[in-house]
Amino acid sequence: MSAQEKKRVGRALRRGVALGLGLVGLWGISLTADLSGLKDALASLGQEPALAVALMESQLGALPEDGELTGWGRLLVDHTPLLLAGEEEVRTLRLGQTQQEGEEDPMEQDGEDEEQPQLTPSDQSEGIVEMTGAGTKDGKYLYEGEVYVYNRTSFDLDSSVLRAGTVDVDLGEGPQILIVHSHGSEAYSQYDGDTYEESDPYRTTDCTHNVVKVGEEIATVFRAHGFQVIHDTTLFDYPSYNEAYDRSQAAVEQWLEEYPTIQVVLDVHRDALEGSDGEIYKMVSQEAGEKVAQVMLVVGSSGGGAEFPRWKDNLAFAVLLQRNLVKGYESLARPIVLRNSRYNQQLLPGSVLVEVGGHGNTLTEAIAGARLWADNVARTLLELKADG
Repeated sequence: MSAQEKKRVGRALRRGVALGLGLVGLWGISLTADLSGLKDALASLGQEPALAVALMESQLGALPEDGELTGWGRLLVDHTPLLLAGEEEVRTLRLGQTQQEGEEDPMEQDGEDEEQPQLTPSDQSEGIVEMTGAGTKDGKYLYEGEVYVYNRTSFDLDSSVLRAGTVDVDLGEGPQILIVHSHGSEAYSQYDGDTYEESDPYRTTDCTHNVVKVGEEIATVFRAHGFQVIHDTTLFDYPSYNEAYDRSQAAVEQWLEEYPTIQVVLDVHRDALEGSDGEIYKMVSQEAGEKVAQVMLVVGSSGGGAEFPRWKDNLAFAVLLQRNLVKGYESLARPIVLRNSRYNQQLLPGSVLVEVGGHGNTLTEAIAGARLWADNVARTLLELKADG
C-alpha cells in the first residue's frame, strides 16, 4: 500500500471511530441529560453537521437533498427531541452543497490582501473537496433578487446599499479595459497533468500556468467583442508578496494617465481556500454539462479607514455585472464580497477584483469559467456602451 493510500485509510478510520464514539455519546445524552442543551453538546464535538446527518439517517434512511422532511419522517422528528435538535444542521448541510463534514463556509475565507496565505503542499488530488458557493437568505448576506453580497466590512449595512451607488462607466473610443494581477504568480492544482515549476506552493512565475494566463483568456474574449484591452502581465507579487498592491497601484495610475479612455480595471486573482484539517476547497459550477471554476467579485470600501468616497459606485458596477451573470448562468458566480480594504479601486469607479476559482481548481477549469464570465460581462458592457 502506498503512503498516500495509507493516509486516506488512516483518515477514514479516524473519522469512523470519532463518528461512532460521538453517536454513542449523543444517545447517552438523550437518555440522561436535559435535551435543551443538546445543540451545545453537538457543537462541542466539532463535527456538528456530520453527526446530525448520521443520526437522522440511522433513523429515517436517506434524507432529501433539500433537507425538508415530510410524512412519517416529519412526524418522527417532531416527536423525537434528539432528532429535532439536529434538524437545522442537516438543512444547513444539504442546502446549496456549500458545506460538508468539517468544512468552513468558503465566504469566510476569501483571500486576504496583504499577507501571503500559507498554503500547505499536498499530494494534488488528496484532500480536495468540491463545493459550489451560493448565497442564502439567512442574515449573513445582503440580497436583492438573485444578487447576494457578503458584507465583511465594519459597516452595518442593509440591502439598500446595493442601490445606493451609480454606475459611472462611459465606454468610448481607445483602450477601455485594463487587466492587471496584483498577485500574478497565483496558480492552480496540477492533478490534471498541467504541471509547472513552483515558486511557492500553488504559485509560479510561469505566466502560462498562473492567473496571468487566465487574464489573457479574459482579454481575448473582450477583444472578440470589439473592446480594446490592455493586459499588464507584470508579477507585482514577485519576488516579494508584501506591498504588491502598492506596486500594482503605481502601474494602474500610469496606465490611466497614458490612456484616460480606460473605464474598467479588473484585478484578476484566484482564491485560496483551505480547511483546518488540510482540505482544499475547489469551487466549481456545472454549466452546459461542463465543470468550470466559479468566479467571485470582491469590492473594497472605506471600512478600513482609508479614503474611498465612491466605493458605493464600485459596488453598483459589480452588482450590475452580477445581475446579468446570475441571469445567464446557474451558479457560475459566487456571491460578491464587500470588504474594508480598497484594492486600488479608489482609482476608478469601474474597478473590481475578480477571483477565478481557488487553488484547488485546475487551470483548465479556471480558464473555462473565466471565458464564460468574460463573455457575459462583455455583453453587459456593450449594453452600457449602447446606452451611453
